[in-house]
Amino acid sequence: MAIELNDELIELERAAWAEQQENRLTVDTAAKVQAAITAHAEATGQSRYAVERELKRVVRHPDDD
Repeated sequence: MAIELNDELIELERAAWAEQQENRLTVDTAAKVQAAITAHAEATGQSRYAVERELKRVVRHPDDD
């Protein structure tokens, strides 16, 4: 089963990943990403863990596609 992601999730994770790489990730940014992942998973009937795993893969390892 393919995991569905949307542009909003991808942009939130990109922002969080950029902050993390610069050692400036805030609790607010991390909380926004987690809330968006949870809401998206619930709305689409997908596993939150699977959504988060796929989101991180897409953002952090885009060349793996």
